[in-house]
Amino acid sequence: MKKIALTELHEKLGAKMVPYAGFNMPVSYEGVNAEHETVRNAVGVFDVSHMGEFLVSGPNALDLIQKVCSNDASKVAVGQAQYSCFPNETGGIVDDLIVYRIEEEKWLLVVNASNIDKDWAWISKYNTMGATLRNLSDDFSLLAIQGPKAIEAMQSLTSEDLSAIKFYHFKVSDFAGIENVIISATGYTGSGGFEIYCKNSEVEQVWNKVMEAGADFGIKPIGLAARDTLRLEMGFCLYGNDIDETTSPLEAGLGWITKFTKDFVNSENLKKQKEEGVKRKLVGFELSARGIPRKDYDITDKNGNTIGVVTSGTMAPSLNKAIGMGYVTVENSAPGTEIFIQIRKKPVAATIVKTPFYKG
Repeated sequence: MKKIALTELHEKLGAKMVPYAGFNMPVSYEGVNAEHETVRNAVGVFDVSHMGEFLVSGPNALDLIQKVCSNDASKVAVGQAQYSCFPNETGGIVDDLIVYRIEEEKWLLVVNASNIDKDWAWISKYNTMGATLRNLSDDFSLLAIQGPKAIEAMQSLTSEDLSAIKFYHFKVSDFAGIENVIISATGYTGSGGFEIYCKNSEVEQVWNKVMEAGADFGIKPIGLAARDTLRLEMGFCLYGNDIDETTSPLEAGLGWITKFTKDFVNSENLKKQKEEGVKRKLVGFELSARGIPRKDYDITDKNGNTIGVVTSGTMAPSLNKAIGMGYVTVENSAPGTEIFIQIRKKPVAATIVKTPFYKG
């Protein structure tokens, strides 16, 4: 089991630690609902240092990124970030990731913790053009400071104007007394805020100063359980649940990050799928009756025919209702369609709705 740099600090704070993606991670502190509401209404800080970071540099860096990623990275300016995925050779997804353009020929790819080794092997396999690759995952920490009060709470820690950093943009600047920190506005909660990338040796100082600066704004440490309920209220995909090696980006509603203006891994087959149309779609749904949908529960139509499967589900703290996402046949995917979730072999009525569930 790998440890993140602040493991002992989280234990002292009373975090419930659980194995997650090969790491010992804080899943909750005071409880999911309270932590969720802290992020929606004030400001919270997540330690997500288990995420992976790859540095891709040199004159052929963009060529490699264009080959392995579905989105068009040539459109990304220095100081911008882009959501993308690595398509596999069989129609599915190796991983989803965020691509940062640090300099003209220097890029940072941020990947999911559970896929670090797999992703590294994948990108290395396609690096026939000789881009320079460095796996920084073991050396860097990542804190996500999220919530509507994040800008106000953190402004005293940097000379950068935080309110000027647009969504999916970033600055390399000073933060909490440390130079050359990446301050990125690419949150996963739908409540605004920043991610802070720094070295493991620096993260304790950053954490302490963040907690100090945020004290007057009600800042609290937040665990991975609330991260999951927050992202699900936004309808954001979680790798291993809503997308994986068997789900195509087009089925997952990720056509917007799948650009056929260039050649990438399996682009011909995905283009054909787009032209012919997908047979199933990832949808959001709300339960009309009591119950909580969970991953792998069957979805049926009113006649009891199985039409799909749940990929994520929870009782949404901000909405006070049970919500979920899952794949259903295209014929049954329109918003307003009544479906049934098989919870302990009993059909519980639900309705397909547009995401995000939480409108802020």
